[in-house]
Amino acid sequence: MSFSLGIVGLPNVGKSTLFNVVSKAAKAEAANYPFCTISPNIGVVEVPDERLLQLAKNFSSAKIVPTVIEFNDIAGLVKGAHKGEGLGNKFLSHIREVDAMAHVVRCFSASDVVHVEGDVHPVRDIELIDAELILADLAYIDKRYETAKKATRSGDKAVISQLQIIEKVKQALEKGEPARSVLPILSPEDLKLLADFPLLTFKPVLYVANVDESGNTEQVAEIEKIAAAQGAKVVAICAKLEAELAELSPEEAQSFLLEMGLKESALNRLIKTGYDLLGLITFFTAGEKEARAWTITKGTKAPQAAGKIHSDMEKGFIAADVINYRDLLDCRTYAKAKEKGLLRTEGKQYLVQDGDLIIVRFNI
Repeated sequence: MSFSLGIVGLPNVGKSTLFNVVSKAAKAEAANYPFCTISPNIGVVEVPDERLLQLAKNFSSAKIVPTVIEFNDIAGLVKGAHKGEGLGNKFLSHIREVDAMAHVVRCFSASDVVHVEGDVHPVRDIELIDAELILADLAYIDKRYETAKKATRSGDKAVISQLQIIEKVKQALEKGEPARSVLPILSPEDLKLLADFPLLTFKPVLYVANVDESGNTEQVAEIEKIAAAQGAKVVAICAKLEAELAELSPEEAQSFLLEMGLKESALNRLIKTGYDLLGLITFFTAGEKEARAWTITKGTKAPQAAGKIHSDMEKGFIAADVINYRDLLDCRTYAKAKEKGLLRTEGKQYLVQDGDLIIVRFNI
């Protein structure tokens, strides 16, 4: 199962430049799998994780396999997209296919790059995109509302409950609020009744402030204010600079970042933030043959995590020996960790934690 971020935004805000940086990163290590481009508009990129490299070094692992996420380059939006204007239908259908959105907002000024709305105005641009997504959702939810309303005549309690939930979502959309704004008042049972609703504004969003070399601090602050009100995150990135970094060797790029006083590239921060936005965590398996990172969603139990490694491990799951990666690195070996009581045995109800290193016991 792959996890994907859709790169969305108005035309000429830097979406393609950002995606091209992702794609170049993908092609740079094509022989090592994690960085590869599987189609013209999808880039599969490894999630940078120093923990995996430390584990591989500890075990002198012959192979290193990081975890990955997808970035999807989605067609630019224009006013009226919810009615099919421009590439609206394509834009909206592609958003429905991704798990979350990376909304690129233009902060840079460039006379040779025309802004579709005439000038650079981050707040307006965000409001335009939000309005189109909300209107598209409202058109959908209105139809479902009428269908559910008619169905309540049967007296089916589940249908009546669904109508009540639909009304809550409808009210939020009519006020110009995204569907995700009602999530805090919905129970897990409520969400199940909405499971087949392909609402665009239910998806989590990450704002990507595309800045120039100056940093455009005022514009970024405006975006951060909007994001804070929504409980969203912001990553400021100079797509042009990242494109230049992508042309350098890893050593040259690292040297450049150090000169700039940066620990890592903005692209890496974007990837990590996107991973977190998707509600993902990483557990590890490591030894002499291989050190590998595995992706699961938060709240995954041990048997289902084992199933990520191999379906037989989930079917025949008995228990899992678990240790935090830091404790393992301190002890150096599993045997030493066991002696110190740090390698513990967990059962079927254990919720795997980010950074766990797991050895699965199973029998088929």
